Amino acid sequence: MPDSPGGKVAVHIHATIEGIQYQPFFERKLNEYDISHLQEALQTDASFLLRFPDSSQVAVSAWVSPKRTRSYPFARVYDTYGFQGKKITLIPVYKDEGFDGERDYLQWDTVSLMSLLGVYVILGFYSHAEKNPHYPNKITRQQMDIKFLLEQFHAVMNYRSDALHWNLVQTERLAEIGRLACESYRVISERTGVKMHSFEAVEKRLAVFSAGREKFISFSRRMAQEAQEREFRTVQPKENLKGKKAKITILNYLGGEYHFTCDEVEFYENRLLLIEGKHSRDASLPSLSDIKDGLLKMILYANLKDVSLDGTKYVPQPMLKLTTGEPLHETPQIMETLNILLREARTNGFRVKI
Repeated sequence: MPDSPGGKVAVHIHATIEGIQYQPFFERKLNEYDISHLQEALQTDASFLLRFPDSSQVAVSAWVSPKRTRSYPFARVYDTYGFQGKKITLIPVYKDEGFDGERDYLQWDTVSLMSLLGVYVILGFYSHAEKNPHYPNKITRQQMDIKFLLEQFHAVMNYRSDALHWNLVQTERLAEIGRLACESYRVISERTGVKMHSFEAVEKRLAVFSAGREKFISFSRRMAQEAQEREFRTVQPKENLKGKKAKITILNYLGGEYHFTCDEVEFYENRLLLIEGKHSRDASLPSLSDIKDGLLKMILYANLKDVSLDGTKYVPQPMLKLTTGEPLHETPQIMETLNILLREARTNGFRVKI
């Protein structure tokens, strides 16, 4: 079996991206809403088209949490990727579910990744929530502040520069938007009687936001590298993977630095297989959201340049690996999904293994 050079256990790959060329095939029809019905759109769809009074349209995706491993945000962005006009994604600066739940903060590389994909980021905050009936200190049904979002939508529609520059301006408002979020959670806590996580900790994070972009970048990358290290050392039996995990750090000309964990890598002479694994224990195929989440990684991996390990360059070969705990039943729906997936793979230069 092929192995990493020198039999190393820890594999850290470096690569660059100059630009993105990719054609998605899993294009679902996005529902269209008038801008005046933004709240209805957010309550109904994870991705949708938004129409403005001048009949212009944008494709919108909404993150439930700033953390990219919750609720398939990559799949939501993927669903808008084939739209020819402006693509916008909504991300809360931070989300607190209450003391019995999770709290997540925005990371720099999330914004930078969206810039690389040409997606405009609107940073928002939650201003409404209800007490979760199943936990004493947890909230649910959180809703982003619509008035604030509407102001940002009109601003981005009048913005004439690219997504990178818009997103950089957005990050300069992190502390401001973070304070709005903090005050909203104080109000929600008082209204619902739900204890939130420490507001002192939030203030410390806001201080990082206030210290300027470079401080935020440095702090975020340290957090991302620590998370990368934890994931690298964690064995995920559910993924049904047999090869070595690898850290992969991607640089791009926009100044973005992305820290990922590649599920599996294999070396064949000068070729390097970069494998993203998706697994389903109880179905014949991973869910379409899982597949789309993996495809966003393929968008990146299929556009890698200068891939190297310890100074040695390799030719990258991306692969999406789908594994299941059940036999593959060749139903019409499954076969249609696989046929579309294979067309997308052939067109964009990656492999699929089932």
